[in-house]
Amino acid sequence: MFDNNNKYPSDSSSAQPLRNPVDAQTHRTARAYRLQRVREQLLAADCAAILLYDPVNIRYATDTSNMQVWTLHNFARYALVFASGPVILFEFHNCEHLHEGNELLDQIRPAINCSYFGAGSRISEKTLVWADDIAKVMQQYAGGKARLAVDKADLEGLDLLREHGLSLIEGHSLMEEARKIKSAEELALMRWTIQVCERGIQRMHDELRPGMSENQLWAWLHYENIRHGGEWIETRLLASGPRTNPWMQESSERVMQQGEIVCFDTDLIGPYGYCADISRAWTVGHVAPTAEQRKLYRLAHEQIQHNMDLLRPGLSHREFVQRAWDIPQPYLHNRYCCVVHGAGLADEYPALAHKGADWDSSGYDGVIEENMVLCVESYIGERGGKQGIKLEQQVLITRDGCQALSQYPWQDDWL
Repeated sequence: MFDNNNKYPSDSSSAQPLRNPVDAQTHRTARAYRLQRVREQLLAADCAAILLYDPVNIRYATDTSNMQVWTLHNFARYALVFASGPVILFEFHNCEHLHEGNELLDQIRPAINCSYFGAGSRISEKTLVWADDIAKVMQQYAGGKARLAVDKADLEGLDLLREHGLSLIEGHSLMEEARKIKSAEELALMRWTIQVCERGIQRMHDELRPGMSENQLWAWLHYENIRHGGEWIETRLLASGPRTNPWMQESSERVMQQGEIVCFDTDLIGPYGYCADISRAWTVGHVAPTAEQRKLYRLAHEQIQHNMDLLRPGLSHREFVQRAWDIPQPYLHNRYCCVVHGAGLADEYPALAHKGADWDSSGYDGVIEENMVLCVESYIGERGGKQGIKLEQQVLITRDGCQALSQYPWQDDWL
């Protein structure tokens, strides 16, 4: 597909889909590990159960997936996971068949939709029924005065659960703590997603030509993701030419011109729901970069490599940030929003703020641990400049430091 000498095939339009290397046992072991991680967090927090609405959290705990993006904004399915008891999925109308053979699930019940979309003017009535249903299940398996963690829910529903005598605690942080340490089997699933993502990156590279729009180029990443069993892409962060500065503009109908910079950030949710978060930059037409483009790229690459070299288990967030690469003053204003962030079934905890004012206002300490997956970020673009470079590398924290999970090559001849 590619090599480290940047010798790319001239055309990938006839490429056959990649073969999925993950066997069924690896998948089963990964999801059993994840459920155990959730239960360990519940026991440590003295919680009888956790109520999950975030579809990514539901996926992590139960390995079930159903209309993931739609259910991000519709309270149409949820799960109740007990620390010492059943795993109960409350599923959308007539969707029980989606989860045949999933050994993690002890029960599948119909969900009660408390969103305005589903309940309309009867929303308060439906919420009363929902709260009574949850309280009865909690009474059955944990007793009436149990502590229940909740990742997110309707405010009226939370008040009703308290009226039933349940003690509620914030649960999203428990899930983030559970998700941060990956098993070997999880990493196998993630590596497959990254391989799919890199096929999409390669396809974009091969299809990139002057005269095409940013949206046309971005569509190739979606194409390769979907045909390999991937799920969605969380953003559309691809920009060219003057739209690369400042960063965070999503792909548009802008027609790209020969020699312009094009940068992207994949934010791809691939097979098994895992995230591949990789950024690269090229010139349109794959022509030699200008001196300014080369300088921006070299600085961004230097920031990535410097910060990767620092990462190791046992290093505190604070120490890492204080030792991180110093962004030159002309590029400081347009810095990326964080130095590194976690990744798993999506972007995850932690997200480490830059040193100085950013750390003072929003930094938090913690410890980098073995088998965390982090994404090392860089954006280099001068305030008021006409172009910029966005790079990112996804890495695994190992006993000896960090290991790049993405093997997609840098533009070595630009360095």
